[in-house]
Amino acid sequence: MDKQEHYTRLENMYQSAPVNAFYKPRLVVSEGHSEIEIDILEQHHHAGHAVHGSVYFKMLDDAAFFAANSLEFNVFVLTVSFTTYLTRPVSSGIMRSVGKVVNSNKSQFIAESVVYNAEGKEIGRGNGIFVRSKVALSPEIGYRI
Repeated sequence: MDKQEHYTRLENMYQSAPVNAFYKPRLVVSEGHSEIEIDILEQHHHAGHAVHGSVYFKMLDDAAFFAANSLEFNVFVLTVSFTTYLTRPVSSGIMRSVGKVVNSNKSQFIAESVVYNAEGKEIGRGNGIFVRSKVALSPEIGYRI
């Protein structure tokens, strides 16, 4: 399988995850990199009428995760730890997160991500450690064309 097919399979796996029926994200994967966009909806808001921190976390973790899994062709990676910084509130428009792998070795990947608002201003950032699991990348988990 070539790299582009792997990236397409990862994108399809992401779209098939039940949680994404709520967020309706759009993902693009490339080597050591990923980008995710969502349209901000009122259902993403907390009582203060801005996007809840859980949405920031999801955008940041998912972008870093798929950047890491882009470099692993056999198994699903797992988030071991993830640090999130919320730097600016947002309540409408889009959120776009960009993830990139900054280090990898036999046992782990370290990836960073930044989330932006519709004007391209940084609204959050994060970094995490990801490890290989024992779960095979297979059609049963949505990893397919």
